[in-house]
Amino acid sequence: MFGRRDNTAAVADAAPTENGFQRALALMEPVIAARIPPDAARRARHELIQEIRKACDETLSREGITLNRLEVRDLATRLAAKIAASAPPASAPDPVPVPDLVLKDPPVESGSEEAVLPELDRIEASLFQWTRPRNAPIEDAKARVQTVLLERIDIAAATRTPRAELARQVTEIVGEILFEQRIRLNLGEQRELVGMLINDMLGLGPLEPLLADDSITDIMVNGADQVYIERKGKLELSDVRFRDNAHVLNIATRIVTKVGRRIDEATPLVDARLEDGSRVNIIIPPLAIDGPSISIRKFAKKGITLDVMARQGNISAAMAKVLKIAARSRLNILISGGTGSGKTTLLNAMSQLIDHGERIVTIEDAAELQLQQPHVVRLETRPANLEGANEITMRDLMKNALRMRPDRIILGEVRGHEAVDMLQAMNTGHDGSMCTVHANRPREALTRLENMVGMAGINLPSKAVRTQIAAAIDVIVQISRMRDGMRRITSITEITGMEGDVIVTQELFLFVFEGEEASGTLKGTFKSTRLRPHFTPKAEYFGLDKALLEAV
Repeated sequence: MFGRRDNTAAVADAAPTENGFQRALALMEPVIAARIPPDAARRARHELIQEIRKACDETLSREGITLNRLEVRDLATRLAAKIAASAPPASAPDPVPVPDLVLKDPPVESGSEEAVLPELDRIEASLFQWTRPRNAPIEDAKARVQTVLLERIDIAAATRTPRAELARQVTEIVGEILFEQRIRLNLGEQRELVGMLINDMLGLGPLEPLLADDSITDIMVNGADQVYIERKGKLELSDVRFRDNAHVLNIATRIVTKVGRRIDEATPLVDARLEDGSRVNIIIPPLAIDGPSISIRKFAKKGITLDVMARQGNISAAMAKVLKIAARSRLNILISGGTGSGKTTLLNAMSQLIDHGERIVTIEDAAELQLQQPHVVRLETRPANLEGANEITMRDLMKNALRMRPDRIILGEVRGHEAVDMLQAMNTGHDGSMCTVHANRPREALTRLENMVGMAGINLPSKAVRTQIAAAIDVIVQISRMRDGMRRITSITEITGMEGDVIVTQELFLFVFEGEEASGTLKGTFKSTRLRPHFTPKAEYFGLDKALLEAV
């Protein structure tokens, strides 16, 4: 079961012949009606199909009509359906006619657009289909078919089979089950049913269509009956549903298992990632009262650059130019913003300006940074095991990264003790490092860093901590998700030094709110403060001082 099929044979099967399919169908209908009685429909489907194919081979060969294997299969299934339509159910006291078969269009001529459909579409198109009431849910058919399907396939072998080949074979088996159980589905519904079954077997079940939709940026599962999505910065309730909370938990377990983690009552909350880099947070009962909760921050398939952000209105062209110069000039940059404001996206965009000859080490709780440079070492934390031992924290990875001869260190998010090691790294030759922090304003970001250093248990005077922060951080970039759903960089602030116990900053750019348009989009202007950047000497070292002064 689920062996790989030879592609050459598949292409040969898909090629339509020039002899008329309709002529063969018209010829065989009276032959089959005379040769096979209506009650033959009660036999096993494969036996009936085999007998019909034998009759087709004999008759068509005698008449000189040539059909390829796919057309013969299609012809046999249609004729079998005709027999089934004329046979009453075995349990019915009175004959109850089965709805007429909805026939496909005749085969197209060679060279047409439809003649080059993918193999899977052709195989699905070869399955006969029944009409059904439009209000009959596919979920009912799935509940009946899924149990039988799982009895007929080897799940272990299925998980090792390429998805296209698995879809081809599942389509064939599902067609047989639908015939045997007299479930009436049209072609489109059969395709949807097969997709749902394969998603449950290999993918993330009901979430697969949402993951495939590039317009969706976030998926939030609140139990079995409530799945929210975010489009263009706005939340909306989707029509996706799970069978029950056990189904949600099964999908959550499948996610975390792939990255070597676990989710159970002993470990009821987990950070993980999908294969495409999307970030996932999962929390289950007893911590989640109303059932398992899954939060997915999708990874954008299209790379976002500073130029793209400028075209979208997330930033002005001048601000983009200054940030490019800051990254090229090896400034230590802190990106500040709230949850879902786009910090990681901005970090990815700015990291594209890093020279390809540099060694970069990234440290994250759940790896989601997608750097394009060739020399990148990605590190990821590890939770404790069942005994509560062997945990690897961000601070452990930060200490280890300093021994790996990095040119730059990129910390996905600073949220605790690792702030101490990050500041020390920035102060000891690892210029050009970047990190993110949760804060609503640049000044709050500095306060949070100071508090994180205090959390590490290091007894330093406030002035000493602030002096270290002022020496380590060069620029703070504040990004916000505003109420119209648009992410905008609201401030670019640089640190100029210390005055007494206070860190001195100056703002280079800011976003000035001006009102709201009729469409609900906020109006505003990105303004320059016209101040000379404090890091101009560093930019001059890299030959970028003139471009910097022109931008501001």
